[in-house]
Amino acid sequence: MRFILLTSILTGMVSQSYAHHATDQDSIAVNRSLERVDILANRATRKSGTAYTNISKEELQKRNLGKDIPYLLSLTPSAITTSDAGTGIGYTTLRVRGTDATRINVTINGVPLNDSESHCLYWVNVPDLASSLKDVQIQRGAGTSTNGAGAFGASVNMLTDNAAFKPSASFQGTYGSFNTHKEMFRAATGLINDHWTFDARLSNIGSDGYIDRASSHLQSFFTQGAFYSHATSVKLLVFGGKEKTYHAWNYASKEEMEQYGRTFNSCGMYTDSEGNIRFYENQNDIYNQLHSQLLINHTFNAYWKLNAALHYTHGDGYYEEYKPESNLTEYGLKSRLDEQGNRLDDDLIRRKQMDNDFAGGLAGIAYRKGPWDIAFGGAFNRYHGKHFGRVIWVKQYEGDLDPLHPYYDSKAFKNDGNLYVKGSYDITPQLSVYADVQYRHISYQIEGENDKYNPATGKMQELNVNEHFNFCNPKAGLNWEINKSNRLYASFAVAQKEPTRNNYTEMKQNRLPRPERLLDYELGYQFQNRIAALGANLYFMDYKDQLILTGEVNEIGEALTDNVPKSYRLGVELTGSLKPVEWFRWDLTATWSRNRIVDFTETLYDEQMNPWVIHHGSTPIAFSPDWTANNRFTFSYRQWEAALSTQYVGSQYMTNAGQKDQMLDAYCVSNLDLSYTFHPRKIKELVLGVSVYNLFNAQYENNGYAGSYYETVDGNKVRQSYAGYAAQAGIHALGHVSISF
Repeated sequence: MRFILLTSILTGMVSQSYAHHATDQDSIAVNRSLERVDILANRATRKSGTAYTNISKEELQKRNLGKDIPYLLSLTPSAITTSDAGTGIGYTTLRVRGTDATRINVTINGVPLNDSESHCLYWVNVPDLASSLKDVQIQRGAGTSTNGAGAFGASVNMLTDNAAFKPSASFQGTYGSFNTHKEMFRAATGLINDHWTFDARLSNIGSDGYIDRASSHLQSFFTQGAFYSHATSVKLLVFGGKEKTYHAWNYASKEEMEQYGRTFNSCGMYTDSEGNIRFYENQNDIYNQLHSQLLINHTFNAYWKLNAALHYTHGDGYYEEYKPESNLTEYGLKSRLDEQGNRLDDDLIRRKQMDNDFAGGLAGIAYRKGPWDIAFGGAFNRYHGKHFGRVIWVKQYEGDLDPLHPYYDSKAFKNDGNLYVKGSYDITPQLSVYADVQYRHISYQIEGENDKYNPATGKMQELNVNEHFNFCNPKAGLNWEINKSNRLYASFAVAQKEPTRNNYTEMKQNRLPRPERLLDYELGYQFQNRIAALGANLYFMDYKDQLILTGEVNEIGEALTDNVPKSYRLGVELTGSLKPVEWFRWDLTATWSRNRIVDFTETLYDEQMNPWVIHHGSTPIAFSPDWTANNRFTFSYRQWEAALSTQYVGSQYMTNAGQKDQMLDAYCVSNLDLSYTFHPRKIKELVLGVSVYNLFNAQYENNGYAGSYYETVDGNKVRQSYAGYAAQAGIHALGHVSISF
């Protein structure tokens, strides 16, 4: 009902706007020029000497049929995607150059999107955000100075749509395999009275998932109002989403896949009183997130420009979980006893909840005149988060149970401020230098109880974190435009990053995590003419105390990391495109890399937590394939368009010990896209199409977890291993229709 009501309102807005739509083309031109003001200073340019890829709105929309943003970016160099549900909808992640999501800085209009504590961006919380984006820039490596957590592998810089200066409306519908569907409606008033514009979007996405019960129910909206004068623009953006997904983060072992099938999902599994295997139907993750942004651009004169933003984000939600045979003492509850006085475990249902607020502001001033291009500014953000748990049901509890019985409660506070100055200078018309320095201060406090029981104290683990970090991150670059077709560039960057919440709450042997440091060296060459483009980028990323993935996960499927003193990532990225005729284009990317821990020592434990220290020497870094490649053929003829894309990802170790029984096998997956565009009367555009994913039905896994322990057998220590794998869907398809007015 709410969707229908909002749709009716938007339709009315568009209808009314035709009567007030401005016809003064000079006025429109003046206002539109403000869209080109550099709203943010964290975008890379040719002069910054860094490796980056721009993805236009047109490219995004061709692929945007319901899958999450990581899958829309998957054809960029060195990028790998993962999906818990196996379809690219729900919980998905993006890795670049082998670095995980906690090291990829993501901003929208310069505002950080990464969670302040985990440093992750849960794309499921912002469903169909791609439908409201102007473009996306991915910077690989340390990149330019940005807001939020430091970039240790890449930055994803997103800009929202420009205001629409003409009335418009559009609809997109998608349906296909696994009951996957998407409905999106968007409308804009156009320019009203030469100054005002309003537009909005509503989206609904759902899927049953490939993995058993891995369903997703996602809703989102985006609204934008803008005011334009001759030299100033003010935008107010409010957007958000609601997600409900069934847990699928347990993955499955090879043995489970052989016994139950590749789609087996153990989440929510329990045994009823009659000995039958059941699955809890409300084993769901539910989260709401609301974003508000006020964006201001002002042009003082031909040389000086100002941009500023205020923002506020609120998020709240929980995940509900059936826990069979649990020790009630660990939840602050009284356990039942048998006739001999022995404790009896019991089934229970718990909720882990979060309630977060994130707010701040940023501002920057840009100066451009002659050979100089300078920007300076800063940002300050504050985060307040509540983490708490509730037991809502116990199977055979003796006595009265509070329906919201609390068993842990903690609060977190984080202040994050930075100042920067950056600029480029043209030494000659062909040669320019770039410099960038950022100072960043972080204070982070956690107080209260963790969600883990400490048997030594008989209480939940106490949290008492009070950390302060000060980072200075200089960067420099050189760009040489040899001629119209050839270009050389180089850059050096320092990046530093604080540990995440999990590094404190999951730390082993009470070892405090250390901040990380990256020295990033990049050297690149590009060639471009009328029909072809080629590029090569060499990188060496030298880490101190890198928090690398261990292969292990916590009880809610979050990947765990640990410091290693010295490690590196060395590689070469190749890109190419060829368009010999108007109707054909060939795009290709390939990355070879060597990712190593210089001197790795592993510690295994037995059931009594007795350590076994194993020295391995140089080992490959987990989840870092040596080879990745993308190939895409695009054919366009009149209203027809067809594209065949293929991605190859080499084998990956899931731990840092180099164990071959804990690997993800290499895989190669192809997708086929077909579409036809109509231009009927009174309709701007009508597009019909179908996309076939995993065209050749490859059986593969793109994510997982692994770990080891040891047992003592006949006086000898014997290594024991375990692993879980995220199986992905075989061949599947989505049909789609889109209409624009």
